[in-house]
Amino acid sequence: MATTAQLFEEPFDADEYIERLAWRTPGGGSKGGAEAFDPKRLLEEFKNHIRELRQLDEKIQRKVERLEHQCHREAKEFAHKVQDLQKSNQVAFQHFQELDEHISYVATKVCHLGDQLEGVNTPRQRAVEAQRLMTYFNEFLDGELRSDVFNNPDKIKEAADIIQKLHLIAQELPFDRFADVKAKIASKYHDLERQLIQEFTAAQRRGEIGRMREVAAVLLHFKGYAHCVDVYIKQCQEGAYMRNDVFEDTAALCQKVNKQVGEVFSSPETVMAKLIQNIFENKLQAHVREKLDETQHSDVEQYLKNLYDLYTKTTALATKLTEFNLGSDKHTFLSKLIKNIFSSYLESYIDMEREYLRTRGAMILQRYYDSKNHQKRSIGSGSIQELKERIRQRTNLPLGPSIDTHGETFLSPELVVNLLQETRHAFERCHRLSDPSDLPKNAFSIFLLLVENLCVDHIDYALEIGLAAIPSSDAKNANLYFLDVVQQANSIFHLFDKQFNDQLMPLISSSPKLAECLHKKKEVIEQMEVKLDTGIDRTLNCMVGQMKHILATEQKKTDFKPEDENNVMIQYTAACSKVCSYVRRQVEHVRKSMDGKNVDTVLTELGVRFHRLIHEHLQQYSYSSMGGMLAICDVAEYRRCAKDFRVPLVLQLFDTLHALCNLLVVAPDNLKQVCSGEQLTNLDRNLLHAFVQLRVDYRSARLGRHFS
Repeated sequence: MATTAQLFEEPFDADEYIERLAWRTPGGGSKGGAEAFDPKRLLEEFKNHIRELRQLDEKIQRKVERLEHQCHREAKEFAHKVQDLQKSNQVAFQHFQELDEHISYVATKVCHLGDQLEGVNTPRQRAVEAQRLMTYFNEFLDGELRSDVFNNPDKIKEAADIIQKLHLIAQELPFDRFADVKAKIASKYHDLERQLIQEFTAAQRRGEIGRMREVAAVLLHFKGYAHCVDVYIKQCQEGAYMRNDVFEDTAALCQKVNKQVGEVFSSPETVMAKLIQNIFENKLQAHVREKLDETQHSDVEQYLKNLYDLYTKTTALATKLTEFNLGSDKHTFLSKLIKNIFSSYLESYIDMEREYLRTRGAMILQRYYDSKNHQKRSIGSGSIQELKERIRQRTNLPLGPSIDTHGETFLSPELVVNLLQETRHAFERCHRLSDPSDLPKNAFSIFLLLVENLCVDHIDYALEIGLAAIPSSDAKNANLYFLDVVQQANSIFHLFDKQFNDQLMPLISSSPKLAECLHKKKEVIEQMEVKLDTGIDRTLNCMVGQMKHILATEQKKTDFKPEDENNVMIQYTAACSKVCSYVRRQVEHVRKSMDGKNVDTVLTELGVRFHRLIHEHLQQYSYSSMGGMLAICDVAEYRRCAKDFRVPLVLQLFDTLHALCNLLVVAPDNLKQVCSGEQLTNLDRNLLHAFVQLRVDYRSARLGRHFS
């Protein structure tokens, strides 16, 4: 049976069960195992196992019946117990209701009795109190205070309670009949009030918080309670300001007092607010006036720094004080205190800021020009200057005498840093000291001063001087410094733009002044770009003029028509060498002076003009066969020089020019084929013909027929 039970292990599978049973039977496996398959033996084993299963089933069934019977019996017993408990609970609930009704009845009687006792006791207490007060009042009428309560210093608290009540009663009495007693009561009232304040002061000096709390509670009903608070505020400030930093001392004092007022006074938030108001209206205001009034007219720079520093420290202190309980609207309370201190200074702040920036900017500029021994020229204004500017922009002609700056750009990074630094400080002060509604307007006015000092009086002036210093295009050995002006002006404007984005934009980004600032900035940029473009264009003309001068002085007619065709030993002409050397220096100069796409733009223009000059120059000569080869060598060198431009268009132009020069040496019978080549096929036939006409054998070889 144990074996059978083992076969019923979970999870039960009938097929698996039969397989395991057959496997355990000798000769009953599907393959027979070590013994041959014996169906009879397997059948016998199955019959025995079925019999065992029936016995097991009967045994389990008997056990189930026994357990079911036991369960029914215990269920009946549990039901009887539950019924008994329900009956007991009903009885207990009835008893509870009866007890509750009885308690309610007794409580009603007790309340009624208490009301009756109170109705009797209250008038009695009032009568006793009235009798007691009348007794003390009689002593004042008699003029002799005999009661111990008025003569014993230890009973000052009880005496204060009595005299406070007598003082209230005396105020209701007619003056003509009780003038004398009213005066005596008032005198005693003030005398006790003074004693209590003295006692409070002494306790504060001794640090007895408990005694201070008791006296303050008594004085709460006296008129002198406010005076008690004033004395407390005055005394707690004694010795508190020992350091040089009044703001740190104030924060430490308030932190210390805040813990104490909650233990002493019944309304600590009122006392704390009064302490802070007293400090702001006396200590801080006196400190601010001392710092600002001494520099307001004598040193504006120090005055603005002090104003910014003091206002920043005061607002930081106010932020710290908001952690204390000062009433319902502590932020408005502290803002009013700050406004009362600084309002007179803030009203005139922006005017002084603008005047300081204007004066400071002029001083920085003048100091720079004095260091250069330069007398600043008047640029001019009005219709005549505007007319000159328009003529110069359209014709590119220098109007007025050219000046020699000796390589000076009249642009100073140090000066620019100083101006931007002053403006940055001004923006910081403006942000802190301006009213939020006036902030965009004030920031814009500071920006206009920066434009005036930096862009107009410095950069624009340097551009004007630079333009005037550019020599004419036919000048010889001219020094071209305008590109240095361009480089420095570009660097300076990057700094200007950075300050615009970092300092100004946050102050005006959400106001209508943003559009005005952007328009002004765009206007300044456009004005400078016009002058920069004009100067660069004239500088390029000077470069081309210098190349033209080199070619005119160095290039000989015999270079391309040598007397001895068989004895030419040079790779390229001296003129070509000097021009390429000059061009390479100028290309490097342009790269150092420009940035971004401006480099490619300027080099493209210079390369196009360089190509045009060489193209026109080559058309001035006649070429023999060897001279044509030398011209090709020159153009090849020019092409190598053009690679330094790193501009595809310029290289393409010189490639085409090189192909054109091949027409100077190609055999007459091959001219038509060369002209149809890839680089020349799209060119104008007249241009090709013009180059062929430069050959010395043009007429003798009848080369013109190839273009008829």
